[in-house]
Amino acid sequence: MGDAGDEGTEQGWDAPWYRVRIARFEASFLPAAGEDLDAVCNVDVEVRLTADGSRWSATVLTLAEVERLMKRWQRTGEESGGRYFWCSDGLIVRDPGIDNMTQVLAGLLDEGGFTQVLQRLDDE
Repeated sequence: MGDAGDEGTEQGWDAPWYRVRIARFEASFLPAAGEDLDAVCNVDVEVRLTADGSRWSATVLTLAEVERLMKRWQRTGEESGGRYFWCSDGLIVRDPGIDNMTQVLAGLLDEGGFTQVLQRLDDE
């Protein structure tokens, strides 16, 4: 994995995953092949916490992506004509990009909301 430029941060491809490692966790993102990592707006992520090895998941979407999906569903009739958006493991972020999403995950750890927002994948 290549150096992301921040001390202690590594990131790079481990196909099909794009992995970001920082001291507290490793985040494995699953972007579409060839997708611009700075423009990612809808991606599944698995996070392994360094402290206890626990695994967590989320589907991370930007506000713009949610709006785009709802407008499409309005045309197609899905989700009651685009009148609602629901995702069991959804995490909505303002800005696109893997770096931004990694910062949001770190912020959730800092603020204590990580375990309420992400879904645990393994037994406690």
